[in-house]
Order: sequence, then C-alpha cells, then structure tokens
Amino acid sequence: MSEQLTLTGPRVTLRPIERSDRDDLLRAAADGELWSMRVTSVPSPKTVDDWIDRAIAGRDAGTMLPYVTIVGDAIVGSTRFWKLDRQNRTVEIGHTWIAQNWQRSFVNSEAKLLMLTYAFDGLGMNRVQFMTHAQNERSRVAILRLGAVEEGLLRKERVMPDGHVRDSLVFSITDDDWPTVRAKLEAALQRHRT
Repeated sequence: MSEQLTLTGPRVTLRPIERSDRDDLLRAAADGELWSMRVTSVPSPKTVDDWIDRAIAGRDAGTMLPYVTIVGDAIVGSTRFWKLDRQNRTVEIGHTWIAQNWQRSFVNSEAKLLMLTYAFDGLGMNRVQFMTHAQNERSRVAILRLGAVEEGLLRKERVMPDGHVRDSLVFSITDDDWPTVRAKLEAALQRHRT
C-alpha cells in the first residue's frame, strides 16, 4: 500500500489520521455531543482510542484511507475511504462527521469534492458508494445534494454501537456521473465563496 496522501483544498484539508489527533477529535465531536446521535457512530471519550486504532489498522491493511477534516488549524471532523477494492475499482466514502458549528457550511462539500476528485482522477475508481442509516434524513439529503443516485435499501445491514439493528440506504456516483457531479460541487462551492 502506498503512503496515504493529504488532500488540500482552498479552505479544507484532509490529513491522514494519527493517534495524536485524539484530543482534537474529541473536542470536535463534543461540539454538539455528536457521539450521542443514534443514527451514526462518532467517537466518544470512551470509544475514541479503539475508533482511531481501527482506522489505522484499516489503513495498514490497505482497505481504508482515514482522514481528519481540518479548517485553518482546527480539526473539525473526520471522514474516510473504506471498503477500498482496487481490483473492482470501487470504494465507499463514510464514517463522516463534522462538528455541529461547521455543519451546513462549505466543509462537507469541499471535503467531498477533494475525496471524489482523488477517487476518480487519482485512484481511477469506477464507483464511489455512500451508505447512511435509513433514519438519518440529514445525511440522506446531503448525499443527494452531492449528486449521488439513491440505489435502494439494505434491510438489517448492521448493528449499531447502541445495539439497534440499522437499515441502510445505498447511494453511488460512477465515473460516468463524475463530470456532472464535479461541476455541480464546484458551482456550489463558488457560491459559498462569494
């Protein structure tokens, strides 16, 4: 596995996650106490060490590229490529969360533009997949806003940390969709800058 690259945009940087990011990740997650949300998994003071260890183990195994999301000098969240399948040229973007004060800002759009550009233009992927809890309406709207296509529902797809069984919605962007999605994201980010 080659070294994981830092992805840098005009205002957002996605840097490979490190164990030393622990306290900054907790500070970002504390903005809104995101770990208490039932529809997603965000590291808490009790789970952060294991959460970081699993991300780094996935990177070492070649199946994940985990990032911290940075604005200026501050970590404001995290995201990752996972289920990385270089043979079939598919990957999933997930484990994404952003501190409450940065939600509904330019951060998610710019981070996704960086990731999608790297996935399609850097890694040569055919397909980028997204999944979200069927009850996570905010996430569903954000994924659709990117230009992803909703493909369907996977029933009882996973067990969440609190023990409830999750139904997941699946979305994708293919290399055929990418030029249109890129133009849409770039236009949206331009509106945020003006």
